[in-house]
Amino acid sequence: MAEKVKNNTTRFLLGSIVLMSILCVFTFTYIGSYMNRQSLSMVNEVGTIYMSSVSEQISLHFETIISLRLEQIEALTKTVMSERYPNEKDMRDALAYNAEIRGFDHLALYSDDGTFEMIYGDPLSVVDLNPFLESLGAGNSRVEIGMDGEENKTVLLGVPARYAMSNGRQSVALVAGIDPDYITQSLSLDENDQKIYSFIIRSDGSFVIRTSDAYRNNYFERVRELYEDVNGMTAEEYLVEVKKAMADDEDYSTEFRIYGGRRHLHCTSLAYSNWYLVTFMPYDTLDETINHFSHRWINLAVGSCGVMLFIMLFIFSRYFKITRKQIQDLQTARHLAEHAQREAEHAQREAEHANQAKSEFLSNMSHDIRTPMNAIVGLTVIAITNIHNQQQVQDCLRKISLSGKHLLGLINDVLDMSKIESGKMTLNFDLVSLRELMDSIVNIVQPQVRSKHQKFDVFIHDISVENVCSDGVRLNQVLLNLLSNAVKFTPEGGTIHIALYEEESPKGPEYVRTHFHVKDSGIGMSPEFKAKIFDAFEREDSTRVHKTEGTGLGMAITKYIVAAMGGTIQVESEQGKGTEFHVILDLEKVEIKESEMVLPNWNMLVVDDDKQLCESTVASLKTIGIQAEWTLDGKTALKMIEQHHKHQDDYHIILLDWKLPDIDGIETAKRIRQITDGEVPIVLISAYDWSEIETQAREAGISGFISKPLFKSTLFYGLLPYANHPELLPNTNARKSGLEGKRILLAEDNDLNWEIARELLSALGLELDWAENGQICVDKFQNSEPGYYDAILMDLRMPIMGGYEATRVIRGLDRDDGATIPIIAMTADAFSEDIQKCLDAGMNAHLAKPIDVQEVSRMLEKYIG
Repeated sequence: MAEKVKNNTTRFLLGSIVLMSILCVFTFTYIGSYMNRQSLSMVNEVGTIYMSSVSEQISLHFETIISLRLEQIEALTKTVMSERYPNEKDMRDALAYNAEIRGFDHLALYSDDGTFEMIYGDPLSVVDLNPFLESLGAGNSRVEIGMDGEENKTVLLGVPARYAMSNGRQSVALVAGIDPDYITQSLSLDENDQKIYSFIIRSDGSFVIRTSDAYRNNYFERVRELYEDVNGMTAEEYLVEVKKAMADDEDYSTEFRIYGGRRHLHCTSLAYSNWYLVTFMPYDTLDETINHFSHRWINLAVGSCGVMLFIMLFIFSRYFKITRKQIQDLQTARHLAEHAQREAEHAQREAEHANQAKSEFLSNMSHDIRTPMNAIVGLTVIAITNIHNQQQVQDCLRKISLSGKHLLGLINDVLDMSKIESGKMTLNFDLVSLRELMDSIVNIVQPQVRSKHQKFDVFIHDISVENVCSDGVRLNQVLLNLLSNAVKFTPEGGTIHIALYEEESPKGPEYVRTHFHVKDSGIGMSPEFKAKIFDAFEREDSTRVHKTEGTGLGMAITKYIVAAMGGTIQVESEQGKGTEFHVILDLEKVEIKESEMVLPNWNMLVVDDDKQLCESTVASLKTIGIQAEWTLDGKTALKMIEQHHKHQDDYHIILLDWKLPDIDGIETAKRIRQITDGEVPIVLISAYDWSEIETQAREAGISGFISKPLFKSTLFYGLLPYANHPELLPNTNARKSGLEGKRILLAEDNDLNWEIARELLSALGLELDWAENGQICVDKFQNSEPGYYDAILMDLRMPIMGGYEATRVIRGLDRDDGATIPIIAMTADAFSEDIQKCLDAGMNAHLAKPIDVQEVSRMLEKYIG
């Protein structure tokens, strides 16, 4: 006992050391990362404030320079008044002289129609005429960019002024021109040693003033070509924002990346113009500082973490030594007795808890078990009371059958759960055909779906292996559990589909990873119930499901089976939006030598509203030698068929889905027959049971039917009858049953079961002999002529001699048919281990009670039909 305590303490201490070490490393790493992020955030904030201040200073400096220049022009107009000069020439000479001494390169009178009358300097033109003219006409001073006679840029400064012009009109302004370099030098915009640099642009992005490295004519073009990322935006998204800021006369600030480095950008408008100042600050130096600072933080965090770990290891080491010594001193009888007493009390509590759980479970199941029992008893009384009313008796018997099957399902769930809890549930791995598995499931679910008028679809794609090794019974149980729940919890008119696809398995080339998806549009689950859906005895306590019966064991059993197969099951669900289960299994491949699947080189058309199904079907058809096209709706299909017919290149066969979005498959078939004069075979594909519409479909021109899912083998054998190989065509004139006149020996100790079996199996044309136990069965077989009995149906639990022993005796008899006669177990022992025991005893197959006539017929046809 002390050794156990010591081991537990040792594990606790070691676990605590590891946990504290991980926590310490995580904490210091987080602190280092947090401080690094805070440093970046602080730099960004400082950069924004700094750039805003710098831009404001440059803007104010610009406004001061322009204001000074405009005041010079205004002073010139006041100094040189037209009244003071005897003639116009003297006045203009005075204007030219005063402008030259003030450093202006051009001087001109500006009329209200936007024309210049030069006083001196090269002729001028305005780049953006309307804003310049409107501002001066309104009596406001204005700055604009212009061009001289040699197409050189000139900064134009206009001041309202009235002078007589040579054409007899009066000017609206006196305009002077200066070189843009004057503003560049005055604002120090082109000094390379600065940490920041600026552009001045117009509203269309063209440069008024640019630095030496801005070789493009337009700033917006520069953005589109060079900017890598603008604060999480693309270059075009940034341009939309900056243009809006320019239009709204607002400041704009952001970060961007160019040439692999970060830069800060700030934009502001300039006075007396529609110009925009764009100022930049590279982060290269700051990034180096931040990185250096980050490295120091990381080194500090790592060093602190190491010191803390060393101190903790030292403390834990000392504590471990002290604790180990204390544990060695605790080996006394008193403590052992106390421990034994605690164990007994714990066992008693566990037993009480188990009894309470079972009581609660039985209480919860009471309603669900009594409901079908009440239906069976009540409907039996009604049938007896109305024995002469054949229709009502038939209706009662049908409902009794449904209630009995439901009750059987409840019992099977309880028995399966009992096997799981006792650890006796085993898996019986054998060859499983995924095609047959899916066909079986679809056939079982179809009546349930049809009764609730639900939409049911089956999808398969990327199927490389059809035959695998698995427990077919349990895999079938898993999928039927999921589909039955989907039907049960999906209202009428809802949608249910099951999908199957394969991919390479991580376990190696001998395996294939197989995915099953079961999805519905039903009521869904609450998040609380979704978290415990795979727990035993759990059912959602909601008014939405009170009328839905069940044990609450189905999903727990499903989870156990999937886990036992080495797979996983996942669930996604939302209330009111449905549920989807995803089962993943790595199944071992089984190589079966089959005849080569090759059909003629037909040209086919596949019509289905599911694109993935069309692509998968076309790929499968290609592997068996058929070239196929596909489309998603009937109208497009009709156009394609008509086009081929006009060119006398009709499709050889058309695969047509029943449920199409615009016009359904039957109506589409009618129109195809009108186009092709009834020559092209049309095969209907569907996941539904077409028995109810077969007559209507045949009248519409449907040639045949193929059930979904469309495996490669399904397509091959479904299309084979059209390949003009009579020896491969199905025998349509075969008799209805191959069991007519076959003699069966039935070993069954229960009189009622014998009576039921005789009535049900005689309808198949079988002749039955009854053996009341295993010994009588052996005697009757031994006393019969060889070949007299065609098969034996063997119960397992019988008096005197059971089914297993009787089978071994028959197999050991000294007669030829003793080793070859088919012996099929027909018993209520229906677990996987029971099936395996039957096979080990020498039986050929296993059938579970209650008797399913179709399953018995199928099994007997397999062995003696």
